[in-house]
Amino acid sequence: MRPLRITLITIGAFQLVLGLAFLLAPAATAHLLGLRPAAPAWATWLFAMMAARFLGYAAGMFAAARDPWRYRTWIDTMIAIQAIDWAATVGYLLAAELTLRQVGTAAFMPVIFIAALLRWRPRRAAAQPEPAPDPVHAGRP
Repeated sequence: MRPLRITLITIGAFQLVLGLAFLLAPAATAHLLGLRPAAPAWATWLFAMMAARFLGYAAGMFAAARDPWRYRTWIDTMIAIQAIDWAATVGYLLAAELTLRQVGTAAFMPVIFIAALLRWRPRRAAAQPEPAPDPVHAGRP
């Protein structure tokens, strides 16, 4: 489970940094990524909503790192998100709408995250730890 936990914490850190950046400094973050021309003012509303999702998934990844079996739905949905992210990134790169400099780690990290999550995610009920017996109701129906 250690490699899975490290992966989940790493993904959570990426989500946290991106969420805070787009929430607290959306225009500066877009500029840092080389997204030009500057987006209209209403785009910061979309950045704020995107940031909320980044922050929510950061929390989900950190929760899953503590108990991967219990929070495996977070893991599975992150696999789907990373696949969509990567497909969109490749599409925009192929259309020459964005450059590798602009997309940065989005060009390759989703593939790494997907591979790691698929490799180490909890798979079957046998992997689920047995719950501790309830001392109050032990032996009673």
